[in-house]
Amino acid sequence: MESYQLTTHCSSHSFQSVQELIKKPLPSVPQSYLCLNDDEPFVQNETLCSMKLPIIDMKKLVVEKDSDSELEKLHSACKDWGFFQLVNHGLSPPMLEKLKDDTQDFFNLSMEEKLKYKIRPGDFEGYGVVMRSDNEKLDWGDRLYMITNPVSRRKPYLFPELPSSFRMTLDSYLVELQNIAMTLLGLMSQALKIDKRELVELFEDGMQSMRITYYPPCPQPNQVIGFTAHSDGSGITILNQVNGVHGLQVKKEGIWIPVNVLSDALIVNIGDILEILSNGAYKSVEHRVRVNSDKERISIAMFFSPKFESEIGPLISLTEASNHGLQFKSIGMEKYVNDFFSRKLNGKTNLEPLRIKNEDLPTP
Repeated sequence: MESYQLTTHCSSHSFQSVQELIKKPLPSVPQSYLCLNDDEPFVQNETLCSMKLPIIDMKKLVVEKDSDSELEKLHSACKDWGFFQLVNHGLSPPMLEKLKDDTQDFFNLSMEEKLKYKIRPGDFEGYGVVMRSDNEKLDWGDRLYMITNPVSRRKPYLFPELPSSFRMTLDSYLVELQNIAMTLLGLMSQALKIDKRELVELFEDGMQSMRITYYPPCPQPNQVIGFTAHSDGSGITILNQVNGVHGLQVKKEGIWIPVNVLSDALIVNIGDILEILSNGAYKSVEHRVRVNSDKERISIAMFFSPKFESEIGPLISLTEASNHGLQFKSIGMEKYVNDFFSRKLNGKTNLEPLRIKNEDLPTP
């Protein structure tokens, strides 16, 4: 098998595409992918019935006669879970099917073609993964990450150079998801009992990015991780499990819960930025991806965040109404993004530097 190496700006270490790696039988998982120290508890089947992700109906949220009760469900989901499945979101089945086909076609391109989109030195966007040390364990997946908004921030060799059918499908998909995201942010404002403009205006024409991930089958799936446990650095994330193969797990009360995504449902989760803006009322939650031995998994995650020039900090109206005082420091969005991508994903550690601790409070 020919070896294709993708290097990053953070390390001289190179890595091999997992999709290429499995093209011939593997006697064992390569050392760089072995992840054997994951002994955290996993939910057992008998408890699944009481530990399912909340399901929110978009249609009920916008129909007046059902909106109040569904809005309360949304509020509880954001506070207690930080995750929910969104049904009746309005995306058409033909568009979702076209998106699945085009995404699959992209990963079926030759490696020479995909390397046109590789991560370049000094950057974190593109095809591949960012390595920060030579001994860092690799996730079992190939990724394409791109900033898609503002349009002026798009790298000319990434989104604009995608195969035309894929680019056009993604363009249509982005418009639909922008509408869903802004509607949800408006509804969350309503649930938090704040002025809709206070939250929504931060996100209008804000930073939006996309991560498309291909998780190949693994002969020893319990020895690898598809995506390392982390919370998202976004305001909200909308995940499309493109080909219907499960693998996402959410951490709830110290236990990893597998998410069985409903057919055609989207997964929405709270990111660190919205936890900051809501002064801790809404929680970002750790999640990860596991792989299996016989099925590939493809997903598209869309991340919605405030404008680059904005300041991120607890919204004034929420801090004034809070009994807990200010929970987070403020930071410029541009610096936040640079800081986020300079660190390795590791649980909720990216949020911790902004959390106000007792020693940060002024002395009376």
